[in-house]
Amino acid sequence: MHAPVADPRDRLIVALDLSSVGAAESIVSRLGDTVSFYKIGYELGFAGGLGFARELIADGRKVFIDFKLHDIGNTVARGVASLAALGASFATVHAYPQTMRAAMEGKGASPLRILAVTVLTSYDEADLGEAGYAASVAETVARRVAQAREIGIDGIVCAPTDAASVRAALGPKGAIVTPGVRPDGSAVGDQKRIATPFAAIRAGADHLVVGRPIVGSPDPAAAARAVQAEIARALSPTDA
Repeated sequence: MHAPVADPRDRLIVALDLSSVGAAESIVSRLGDTVSFYKIGYELGFAGGLGFARELIADGRKVFIDFKLHDIGNTVARGVASLAALGASFATVHAYPQTMRAAMEGKGASPLRILAVTVLTSYDEADLGEAGYAASVAETVARRVAQAREIGIDGIVCAPTDAASVRAALGPKGAIVTPGVRPDGSAVGDQKRIATPFAAIRAGADHLVVGRPIVGSPDPAAAARAVQAEIARALSPTDA
């Protein structure tokens, strides 16, 4: 069962896309109590990040392990079981039916929430075509969301530009997590389907993943608070 997240602080997930645990520790220290939720992907994960995840969890923070698992069912199930034992809050898998079923089996009765990745935010129509997909981005996302809903997946990772259509297809019970969020004035980088924090929340996102605009800021805590303020404004029923 999905319950909307009310606190803007819990809706922001800061991506620790950094090359060392030392660099991640520095950012977490500078952010202090401003941020309660962190994402660890390949870069940090392969540089000691899983051990750091245990430290964050022991310190009362939430952790999102973003490894986008996709392998034979047994391997996915066992990997997810290990992440559940770690105490992670979220973990990602690619939104292929066999993979999603295996992940749900692997998490068992743990509180770990499995998020299915539809189409990467760095992909557009040309990228899908190059990869051999005949369907458009919108058609591919819609098909994968429908399959995820049927399997009972806990949530979807999608571009903020897809959040409204995903929410309509997913219904109110699944979480929507959107990377590709860029505050006004931030560099786009390698993302192709982006939105501001305000627009992403208004479109139906529950959690926003923000990395470079915060981690690369001269004042990460101030940058995080600015995103949270935009989230709060988007949640306000009086703000048009």
